[in-house]
Amino acid sequence: MSTERDPVDDECVLIVAPTRRDGEITRELLARASIKSLVCSGPKDLAERLDARVGALLLTDHALVDGQIEALLTALGQQAEWSDVPVLVLSRDRDQSPPAARVLDLMTNVTLLDRPTSTRAMVSAVQSALRARRRQYQIRDQIIERMRAEQALRDADRRKDEFLATLAHELRNPLAPIRTGLQVLTRVRSGAPEAIRVLAMMERQLEQLVKLIDDLLDVSRIATGKVVLQRERVDLGNVIDAALEGTQPFVDAAQLEVRVERPDQPVWVVGDASRLAQVMSNLVHNAAKYTPKGGRIRISLQREGAEAVAKVVDNGAGIPHEMLEQVFEMFTQIWRVRERAPEGLGIGLSLVRRLVDLHGGSVSADSAGVGAGSTFTVRLPAVESAATVSPNELERNGHALPRRRIRVLVVDDNVDAADALAIQLEMSGHQTRTEYSGAVALQVAHEFQPEVVFCDIGMAGMDGHEVAARLRADRRHASTVLVALTGWGSEDDRRRTRSTGFDFHLVKPVSAEAVDEILARL
Repeated sequence: MSTERDPVDDECVLIVAPTRRDGEITRELLARASIKSLVCSGPKDLAERLDARVGALLLTDHALVDGQIEALLTALGQQAEWSDVPVLVLSRDRDQSPPAARVLDLMTNVTLLDRPTSTRAMVSAVQSALRARRRQYQIRDQIIERMRAEQALRDADRRKDEFLATLAHELRNPLAPIRTGLQVLTRVRSGAPEAIRVLAMMERQLEQLVKLIDDLLDVSRIATGKVVLQRERVDLGNVIDAALEGTQPFVDAAQLEVRVERPDQPVWVVGDASRLAQVMSNLVHNAAKYTPKGGRIRISLQREGAEAVAKVVDNGAGIPHEMLEQVFEMFTQIWRVRERAPEGLGIGLSLVRRLVDLHGGSVSADSAGVGAGSTFTVRLPAVESAATVSPNELERNGHALPRRRIRVLVVDDNVDAADALAIQLEMSGHQTRTEYSGAVALQVAHEFQPEVVFCDIGMAGMDGHEVAARLRADRRHASTVLVALTGWGSEDDRRRTRSTGFDFHLVKPVSAEAVDEILARL
């Protein structure tokens, strides 16, 4: 019998048999039914292998009176609340001895089978136990999702409270000098040098106040899907120039050195020039805010394959590793926890990510740690130079609604969400099929042959990751575009969807613009 640490998966059956040969025969019988199993040397070995990923246990009545059975009972008693591993016991006698009966009474999920029994009966019992175990896994996943959601709500509530306090602080910052300026103006004559200086100061503070309100409105517009991008072919280098022009006073006041590195040739993208300038402006402003006087900011631009890549690098305060993803969340203030005075509302980087997402790109943060500076990288789909692209292609890259009717499969166990997306697609002229489970969707895909699949990730039973992996394993769907729909949008979540075969990752609620943008590329 095996004593090595063989790998165990979610549906592996652990076997304890009277003899090595009995165990191997049982394992072979289960293998013929495509059931994974592992033969253990005894109850203690089985207990050491028992964890939340075991499918079921298969024992004989000999194990019930084994001296090591207490180790197994202890392990079973220490399971997570959602877990109750099925135990199948092959017994020669229904009237158990007192020691064996005591053990059976202590097991909470046990099934007795006659011994000897037919292969069909044993396999059927094991399959039934594994089906019950899968339902436990579904409960586990629901608990995990609920815990995540509850934690997310608590975090959001905490950040909201911090935001309201910060908002009051940030509004008072420009209002205080404006109020003082008004009082000064009542005491000096019009056109006096003091009046001119005060008016210039009030103008600067008013601009700061307007930017604050504009950022708040932008976040609201994006969240409600009311932002309409004015798409055109733009040189990202010109966008960076515009962003620097807007942030120059702030950078100069901080006495920072700014260096721009760009290729000789333009780097073209399709997007809203003013919104892209807003992205770069927010990144430069963020870098300047956390870089000490005399520090350096480097802005680089280059084309990498099919992507335009812009980076903003500073040698400032850096970012703690645990905050690299959180910096893009609403109302996040990195240095609040580092006992540094908060600046801004904590919405600038969240706005950056949302605007970049609307452009079909991605943004990420990197830092070697506190005091080591930070790097923000924006990646956008690049397009060819204006001189080599036809007007029709320009329109497609500009993401106007596609004229071609596309076969789209929508997969989501939330019926309302699936139907709503399907209606939206049909109104755009596409041929749409809707399914509410992963397993059925796979069958329909073979018949329907979709060009695009919008698939929810967190479905019960077969989740979106498994649907994508199975579609990618089928040569008939090698060119199918797979789009993940999920409420999770961290970089780890995006990496996982890419690894299982998805081409795009959309965070719910999904905007019509994001859907149209993907379809416009086909």
